[in-house]
Amino acid sequence: MSKDECMEALSKHANIKAVITSTVWNELEKENKEFFESYTQSQAQPASAPDWTSQPIQKIISNNQVNGSDLKDK
Repeated sequence: MSKDECMEALSKHANIKAVITSTVWNELEKENKEFFESYTQSQAQPASAPDWTSQPIQKIISNNQVNGSDLKDK
C-alpha cells in the first residue's frame, strides 16, 4: 500500500485526517530508513504472476493454438 493509499484508507475507514497520516508516515521514514528504502524499491518493481500460475496459462494458450482454437476468431 502506498502512502497515498494508506492516507485514503485511514481517512475513509478510521476518520483520520490525511495530514496526520502523512506526518506519521514521514516520521516513520526518518526512523526506519532501511525499511522504507526496501519498501520503495519493492513498490517500484512490477508485480509478476508466480510461476505456478503462469505455467497453466501458457499451457492453455499453447493448446488453443495447436487445436486451431484462436480466441481472435470468436
